[in-house]
Amino acid sequence: MKLDKNITNILQKIVNDYGNSSEIVKRTIEIGRDKISYIYLESVSSDDKISNFFMKDISDYVKNKKKSLFENLFDSLENSIPNSHLQIVKTYEDIYYFLSSGYTAIFVNNEDRGIVIETKSSLDRGVTEASSEAVVRGPKDSFTENNATNLGLIRKRIKDPNLWFDETVVGRRSKTKVTIAYIQDVADIDRVTVLKQKLEAIDVDGILDSGYIREFILKENKSSFPQFKSTERPDLACTALLDGKLIILVENCPFVLITPGLLIDYLHSPEDNYQKPINTNFTRLLRFFAFIITIVTPGFYISVTTFNQQMVPNELLISLALQREGVPFPTAFEIMMLIITFEILRESDIRIPNAMGAAISIVGALVLGDAAVSAGIISPIVVIIVAITAISGLLYTDIDFVNAARFWRILFILASVIAGLVGFVIMGIIFITKLCSLETGNVPYLTPIAPFYAKDQMNFLFRKSRDKMVYRPKFLSPKNQRRLGGNK
Repeated sequence: MKLDKNITNILQKIVNDYGNSSEIVKRTIEIGRDKISYIYLESVSSDDKISNFFMKDISDYVKNKKKSLFENLFDSLENSIPNSHLQIVKTYEDIYYFLSSGYTAIFVNNEDRGIVIETKSSLDRGVTEASSEAVVRGPKDSFTENNATNLGLIRKRIKDPNLWFDETVVGRRSKTKVTIAYIQDVADIDRVTVLKQKLEAIDVDGILDSGYIREFILKENKSSFPQFKSTERPDLACTALLDGKLIILVENCPFVLITPGLLIDYLHSPEDNYQKPINTNFTRLLRFFAFIITIVTPGFYISVTTFNQQMVPNELLISLALQREGVPFPTAFEIMMLIITFEILRESDIRIPNAMGAAISIVGALVLGDAAVSAGIISPIVVIIVAITAISGLLYTDIDFVNAARFWRILFILASVIAGLVGFVIMGIIFITKLCSLETGNVPYLTPIAPFYAKDQMNFLFRKSRDKMVYRPKFLSPKNQRRLGGNK
């Protein structure tokens, strides 16, 4: 809807549409026969900026009589306040967007257009250390809720004009800025185009977090494994950009999305890039085996001790039988009860304040476990099995990946309860088949193992020295693949 020429009508409509909110501040100044009005939202704007910048002596802006008052005012503001965004708007919809974004709107009587100037108040926290990803060695800064700050954290690391930011606005009411970051001469442009189309197709009231974007893009994919890597760390995001991946940044969200997100991304850590290869290789092996252990261990134990006891050595079988003497519950029930108890403790540890978290963990791990064994409700070996399973799952910080491992762990347990080792093997085949069938951004989830890329094994399970990683992953960057020594 176009603006009215009468500033009284304009101000009245804005006030009415905002429900006569107490955060609205407006003022009208008369200069001779002319009237100039300005309006802003006190909750998102800075009073000091408004007073010190352009309302300190507004009469100085209208001395030149060669132009209209509106044009003279715009030119004066543009020349005197070069560090703020300045724009002419002609519709109420644009006015509402800029007012809610911390801008001040200025109107001149008998003009059906207005001027908006940025006077944002600082409502964001500063750049701090990542809270969800521990930093042992590496940069300590992390993304924040401020979109411009997040772009700056990337730009200061990659000072290349080919680093492009494509911005779109998503959400009919929230009007959230969503930015796709990529290196133009490295990334697959077709992948960028498809991602843009998916973002533009999102039609929803509001986008409040990057998780909304991920859910809308993957709405046809029901897999439990995450296919967008989520991170707070700018160094990890820049590493992905240099490999040819795309980054999605969402306004008011400190977590960016990396696409395509593959299985190997969750077995790696940003710390791997800052340590010697021999140390990195050992920790990656630990993560790989921990991934297998946390999913299959409970189900395998149930299958071999309940259905397929002939696979267990006699001495060990006798020891297990002695431990279970007097325990009233079957093995599967013991394991499920302990796993559910651990998940409750883990969830409570996440939700409660940090000062209480350590106490809860100690009570849960020591008191409850020891009391259950002493009471004869749980056998000691089951406590060991569940503890190994839980500890192995703690190697991963991505909550979506942890939840996916938990989901498949329960499926393995159910299959083992129903059919023993046969059910366990069948579920293993289903698990591998499911992983092989997944795709993210037209890239198979198990790449570079399936399909196998020989050159890309330099940085998969084992990492070679930096001088030997000459090429970018072929499945991510079909062009400009050489990263060492230029494009030869």
